[in-house]
Amino acid sequence: MIKLCYDVNDYRRQICDVISEDDTVIELGCHTGNTSKVILENNVKLIAIDNSPEAKSEMDKLDLTFINADVRLHDTLSEVFKSVQKCDILAIDLGGGYHPDTVFKVFYIWSSTFKPKHTIIRNRGLVEFYNSISEVNGDYKSQDGFLDSYKDSGIPPQIKEFDLWTPMPKK
Repeated sequence: MIKLCYDVNDYRRQICDVISEDDTVIELGCHTGNTSKVILENNVKLIAIDNSPEAKSEMDKLDLTFINADVRLHDTLSEVFKSVQKCDILAIDLGGGYHPDTVFKVFYIWSSTFKPKHTIIRNRGLVEFYNSISEVNGDYKSQDGFLDSYKDSGIPPQIKEFDLWTPMPKK
């Protein structure tokens, strides 16, 4: 199941709603660990990734595997894949409101690699896009945490558009 929201409390609740004991959770965009702490209230294996300078000192205080790296980079994906080839839950919160295209591309490469049972994405742009759709043609729907069209794709190649990514939109 793929869930999408913007409110951080809804995001955390949705993650907790799908967690089972001994799940493996990959959290992309953990920042200083506020959501990580909520996830760790459950008996799970948590791998948290973030490249912000504030993250490392806070994440080192928690009982999890922390990787201080950019989730857009193929090397980061490969590093995580070497330690765990599958996850039960993929949680994505890359800035909450910015860069829906980047968030979707990150979802694509991580979910098609790890094939999670559940993906929870927090991003205002994607929620706004979803809520603005007036008509959908075609009966495509996945019951998993990844898109069915990626089922047999393996690890996707590095997406070149990530080189164009900027930290915040210019006003």
